[in-house]
Amino acid sequence: KGRRDGDTATELLEARLPAVVSVTDQSGEARYPSFKGIMAAKKKPVTSWDLEDLEIESDEVGLEGAWTAVDGATERPARTAGTIVKDEGEGGKQLAAFLAERKFI
Repeated sequence: KGRRDGDTATELLEARLPAVVSVTDQSGEARYPSFKGIMAAKKKPVTSWDLEDLEIESDEVGLEGAWTAVDGATERPARTAGTIVKDEGEGGKQLAAFLAERKFI
């Protein structure tokens, strides 16, 4: 099961295992609420639940209860400088050669 919280809604996803989960480069970026959202949040009640309220045993959560383990993670390589092509009538050919060299076409 997975959950993604948005500004106006929460999306729930459920999939059978094994499953592959991917995260975008935006996952670590802070999301700042609007002033209207902050004011609305102040009026909402906060409900706290513990494991007993949810009828969950303590060995079902945390590292003990995890069904999966992360073997590793890698950062996306840094962007490299691109190639600038000055189009003096041959730009299309240069672009095609560039794509063919990298086996895109």
